[in-house]
Amino acid sequence: MISMKKDILKITSIPVLIASLCCLSPVVLVLFGIGTVGFASSLADTLYGQYKWYFRLAGLIVMAIALFYYFFKSKGICTLDQAKRRRNEILNTIALTLIVGVLGYIFFLYVVVHYVGVWFGLWG
Repeated sequence: MISMKKDILKITSIPVLIASLCCLSPVVLVLFGIGTVGFASSLADTLYGQYKWYFRLAGLIVMAIALFYYFFKSKGICTLDQAKRRRNEILNTIALTLIVGVLGYIFFLYVVVHYVGVWFGLWG
């Protein structure tokens, strides 16, 4: 069970980060001194306002690729016959991954990134 938890966290961590880039990238710009607070705030408004669904879609695509890689490489499910035999395991893992991914995205974007942005003065 602990291995499964670690696997789910490995599968969801990069997709959550990618889906959060709409608001994380302006914070990173200010953090490294590449952009001003005004520019980063404007960029965050534009990216989150107009492009947030593109970032979310990119995160979902990366999660699907991570799941495929997980089942193909780690679990050795290479044929449709093997997939049919382990259908319940596959469906449960996909459902759990989606739930953890959505909750991780909500927590990371709306709690962690938000408060880091407030600390930098990007948004109120």
